[in-house]
Amino acid sequence: MKRHAQVLLLVLTGLGLLHAALFSDLCLRYVKEGLRPLLIASGALLLLLGLAAAALDRAAPEADAHAHGHDHSTAPRIAWLLFLPALSLLLYAPPALGAYTASHASNKAVPKAQRFDPLPATVPLPMTLTDFTARVQQDREQALRGRSIQMTGFVTPAGQGGGWYLTRIIFTCCAADSQSVKVRMYGATALPANTWVAVTGTWHPKGTLGTKSATAALDVHRTERISPPVNAYTDDLPLTPP
Repeated sequence: MKRHAQVLLLVLTGLGLLHAALFSDLCLRYVKEGLRPLLIASGALLLLLGLAAAALDRAAPEADAHAHGHDHSTAPRIAWLLFLPALSLLLYAPPALGAYTASHASNKAVPKAQRFDPLPATVPLPMTLTDFTARVQQDREQALRGRSIQMTGFVTPAGQGGGWYLTRIIFTCCAADSQSVKVRMYGATALPANTWVAVTGTWHPKGTLGTKSATAALDVHRTERISPPVNAYTDDLPLTPP
């Protein structure tokens, strides 16, 4: 890889990071929102380094190469592969994590709650998938019994036997440490995988509510398609359907 190609790689990588983090929300497919400023700073630094190197090369030609009759600025041919991730950020970013990832991952462990606050009287009651699972398996007061619950997430097929899960993928830091939380859905036909939906229903009575034997599942009364959120890798309260 010649010197000019190395400079071009710096510039393309910097532009790719800025495109993903500053001029679009693509970075949220791979990292948490809090890391966006670091990506912007990294992209700007790489772009400046590339432009500075290009300016220096133009001002001071490679005298050493002329003096010795050959160029020492080459790198192994495999280094050309570094252009692929740089160009992908500009031309075709890798897809977001979704149903395929969730179907091959175990459920995120729900931390044991010390106590549960009284539930508001809202009907339906908006809940995150994590809070719903915790209430189903840990709330000895069984406050969810008979309550109409509303949650949002995307569709993950349940595999053999049919059925589907309402799913959220959660980033601790980035896609590499992602975990999924899934709630089994009953009584509604599965929409295509990765479809984002708002679901309203009641707890599906399987096991003893408030204990580990209870299944995090919902008898669906209503399903409505929604647009995917910009920052999808959190387990937030239900989105408002359009």
